[in-house]
Amino acid sequence: MSSFSPPPGYNRIKTVGDFRELAATPFHNGVNALCWQRTLSGDFGEIVALLDTGDGLTAIDDGRLNALRLTPAGETARTIILDDLQLLRTQGLAPELNCIRSYPRDEDGGTVRTDVYSFHADSAPVATDTFLCTYLGAASEGLRNDEARRRIDVPETRAELLAQFGGVDDDDFRVHLHENCYDLHYAPLPHAQPFNFGLGNFWRIAVDSPDSPVPPCVHRAPDNLPGQPPRLLLIC
Repeated sequence: MSSFSPPPGYNRIKTVGDFRELAATPFHNGVNALCWQRTLSGDFGEIVALLDTGDGLTAIDDGRLNALRLTPAGETARTIILDDLQLLRTQGLAPELNCIRSYPRDEDGGTVRTDVYSFHADSAPVATDTFLCTYLGAASEGLRNDEARRRIDVPETRAELLAQFGGVDDDDFRVHLHENCYDLHYAPLPHAQPFNFGLGNFWRIAVDSPDSPVPPCVHRAPDNLPGQPPRLLLIC
């Protein structure tokens, strides 16, 4: 399992000691990400190998997970996953376990990419959070808010989007930006140093919502590099 260290001098990430603290700690004073650092035992690779998933993203339900015939190391990994799922369900949430070989990519070649490989913020119409944990494969990447700029706030990008829209920079244009999720995607500043969420760590991150007291946590899915195993990701 890979470790995680908050970027030096960056106070928007807080580490916690257990799930109770992860779920109960409010986002305030600018903190928009909580990390329960963990070193997990067990063989998560065995689980992925036996799932025999195809390309793209495959959701794994409890029945399919429980049906796997595993070695003791695989059993340990399965128990950890099932326990994590149950922790979220006790909060009234509906987590998913996904095996990911690749996500759909925005192949349009437009001005602003809107796939999950682009740095972005999750969005919701009401106050909520995103929980996630990568058990295997490449972990998510985060970007400090002070090292990120909304792509629609880059003058050249906004001008190009406006030209494509064919109108003026008014409320209708802003609705267009929102409806196409352009306002949720970010460009790293030239000096930006993205940070890795680390394997096994359980995260809760703030989303873009009207009632959020803090800015959203900017993050992205990692690129799928040749030779890497698929991602095994819990997300909620």
